Amino acid sequence: MKYALDVHTHTIASGHAYSTLMENAKAASEKGIKVLGTTEHGSSMPHSPHVWYFHNYKVLPRELYGVTMLYGIEANIINYEGNLDMETSTLDRMDIVIGSIHDEVYKVGNSEENTKAFVNAIKSGKIDIIGHLGNPGIPVDYEKVVRCALENDVLIEINNSSFTTSRPGSSKNCTQIASLCKELDAKLIINSDAHFCTKIGEFTEAINMLQSIDFPDSLIINKDPNELLIRLKKKGRLKDLEL
Repeated sequence: MKYALDVHTHTIASGHAYSTLMENAKAASEKGIKVLGTTEHGSSMPHSPHVWYFHNYKVLPRELYGVTMLYGIEANIINYEGNLDMETSTLDRMDIVIGSIHDEVYKVGNSEENTKAFVNAIKSGKIDIIGHLGNPGIPVDYEKVVRCALENDVLIEINNSSFTTSRPGSSKNCTQIASLCKELDAKLIINSDAHFCTKIGEFTEAINMLQSIDFPDSLIINKDPNELLIRLKKKGRLKDLEL
């Protein structure tokens, strides 16, 4: 199946990505993506945008090249208490918030400590998606995190870049996470985590892994982009978007 939703992508504003917002939107349109999220890195990541950048998303159009645009953030989980590196007042303005751990700005602990960080971030009510959970460099009790995400209406991401360029060795962990989602009837989302426009909507490795465990399409939120939009609106986001 062709999935038309990709909401974890980056532009040159993130400091280590290489395409503009217009280039990403054009690439998304050419690939049949209907909903594109741009989620720049939070403030603790080196060379990330100033907070004013996120507050000024209001000047951007809701649609580019026929693609519905979501303007959000990949906030950094910065400690075991699950705190994020952006103020609540900023996060509340976002269309979508991904919560991720990056070891550049987080002191990696043991499985118990890292699990606590993810669980606390989920329970904070500030995030919509847990990003690239399967990073082999960050040990986690996946069942605890998946169960917590399910209970708190947070999606677990299967990140295609984790299979290719970003987090080598993630495949086994991502398979375990997806298997848990299947067992617990928890929905997940596939994202590209594109840092260059040609990678927008590239999900091949993630899809191959999901097919290898007969993961049901009904649990992949990308199947119907509107399902994510409705979910976000119910959480108080996308107030200006009519479905």
